[in-house]
Amino acid sequence: MAPSLGGSRKRKSCELQSKMEKGLFKKGRKVEACFDEPGIRGAWFTATVLRPPRRDKKVHLEFQSLLNEEGSSERLKEKVTVVNVRPPPPLEFHRTFKMSDEVDAFHDDGWWEGVITKVHDKDRFSVYFRNSKDELVFPAANLRLHREWVDGSWVPPIEEIYKSNVWRSEGNNMVKPEGPSKKYSSKSKIKFEKGTQVEISSDEEGYVGAWFVATYVKKVGNKYLVEHKHFTTDDGTELLKEEVDAQHIRPLPPEILIVDRFKRLEAVDAWFNDTWWVGMISKVLDNSKYIVYFKNTREEMVFQHSSLRLHQDCIDDQWIRASRA
Repeated sequence: MAPSLGGSRKRKSCELQSKMEKGLFKKGRKVEACFDEPGIRGAWFTATVLRPPRRDKKVHLEFQSLLNEEGSSERLKEKVTVVNVRPPPPLEFHRTFKMSDEVDAFHDDGWWEGVITKVHDKDRFSVYFRNSKDELVFPAANLRLHREWVDGSWVPPIEEIYKSNVWRSEGNNMVKPEGPSKKYSSKSKIKFEKGTQVEISSDEEGYVGAWFVATYVKKVGNKYLVEHKHFTTDDGTELLKEEVDAQHIRPLPPEILIVDRFKRLEAVDAWFNDTWWVGMISKVLDNSKYIVYFKNTREEMVFQHSSLRLHQDCIDDQWIRASRA
């Protein structure tokens, strides 16, 4: 299961109170909301508050671009739990993007989290999406810096964005988003030898954002048979085996030695319950400790330096690091 912080229920209650105090859930207020459903997990959609949360801690929303059903002209109205609702990020005008930037890309009526893997020119960028393992090309007008809404504040903070020398305003009008121009396949072409150590991922609920260490056994049709290194069958008599497709297997990431300390906002993998979980350094503590934020569960946990590694993505069989804002 996903990392869980013992005091998460209390933290989420404080988060609700913080959002309420800021007037986020006032009727008529514009917000962004996400869903935990497969296929749209990781995307944020614009909506309007119809009714603030009550005892069920859900906000009644009307979505700007989502419809009740295909072919319908009626906008989707739905109650969404408060932890999946946030204010819209501040507007950015003609931001300069670079290789490995963590971004949100506007696609299919929502903002999807990805990482820039190629700069074609000053207005065209390839973006890789970890959840779908796809790569698309977007104009700059369709991109924005990826930020997380944590405990009532933006991470990275808005003031850091202004100081980063990337803002330039040209009036108050936003450029209308355009569609992506080309789709690429990002399936691995690497051939594994029997006994090779690999990492595998899963789209199963509770395991999104996790990488499991395993040993490659053999190819089975279009899939790969692997044996887990740390997990056993239900009776505990042997190591668990499973088949995965090319999108959910990769070699072990190359080791990057951190001689000093991890920096705030760096993307990392945290070793927890015999699994690597994708997170972000939200605070640097004393004694080589860090608070790591996990966006899939919206929780934070404290880790020792030795339990962390820099996060890397394997894209077109090359390892890419996400840059800090």
